[in-house]
Amino acid sequence: MSGHSKWATTKHKKAVIDAKRGKLFAKMIKNIEVAARTGGADPSGNPTLFDAIQKAKKSSVPNKNIDSAVKRGAGLEAGGADYETIMYEGYGPNGVAVLIECLTDNRNRAASDVRVAMTRNGGNMADPGSVSYLFHRKGVIVVPKGELAEDDVLGAVLEAGAEEVNDLGESFEVISEATDLVAVRTALQEAGIDYDSADANFVPTMQVELDEDGARKIFKLIDALEDSDDVQNVFANFDVSDEVMEKVDA
Repeated sequence: MSGHSKWATTKHKKAVIDAKRGKLFAKMIKNIEVAARTGGADPSGNPTLFDAIQKAKKSSVPNKNIDSAVKRGAGLEAGGADYETIMYEGYGPNGVAVLIECLTDNRNRAASDVRVAMTRNGGNMADPGSVSYLFHRKGVIVVPKGELAEDDVLGAVLEAGAEEVNDLGESFEVISEATDLVAVRTALQEAGIDYDSADANFVPTMQVELDEDGARKIFKLIDALEDSDDVQNVFANFDVSDEVMEKVDA
C-alpha cells in the first residue's frame, strides 16, 4: 500500500493549503452530517462521528462549520440533505482496479460525473462485484511521526488488534480489521499518541506496480474523479516506488 498511501497522505496535506481546500472541507462536512444522522449527535457515543470531527479539525475546518453539520445531521437545524452511499467500480489505465465511493443526494448526477471522469481519463466502468473482491475493508489510522519511532506506535496498538504499522515517510499508517478501528484508535489515545485520521477504508489485496507514465495517468484519473462533489473517496490498487513518486512530484 506504500505508494498509494504515501501519495494520498501527501495530496491530502497539499489540498489543505491549496485551491482544493474548499472541496476537501465540503466533503468532510458531509461526512460529519451523515455520521450524526446515522448515529446521533454525541461523539462520545458515536465513534464514526468522533473520527469525522477529529479529521476535520486536523484539516483546520472551522468549528462553527463542524457544529452546524452535527446539528443538521441530527435534525436539530434545518437544511440537512438526504445523502446515500453508492459504490462504483471500474478499471483505470494499466489495469488498475478502482473503487469509487460516492455520498450523494442525486444518484443520476453522481453516476454521470463518475462515468465522464473515467471515460475522459483512460478508465472504464465495471460491473458491481467485478473489482470490489480485490479489496478488503480495513481500519486505517494515520499517525504523524514527530519524535515517534515505529516501535512506540507498534507497542501501543498491538494488543488492541493492529495488524501492521507502515512507515510512510512523514507519518505511520496503522492497519487493523475495520471492526478493531475504535479499539486501536483508543489505544493510541491512551498512550498519548496523536493521530491525524482514523477511517474504515478499502485496502487492496494485490497491487499493480506503476512506472512514471502509469503513475501520472492514474493520478490524473483520481484527481478528475475527486473533483466531483459527490465522490467522497477513491480507492485503487496501484503501488508506486519512492523513486517514481519523486519524479512525479518534481
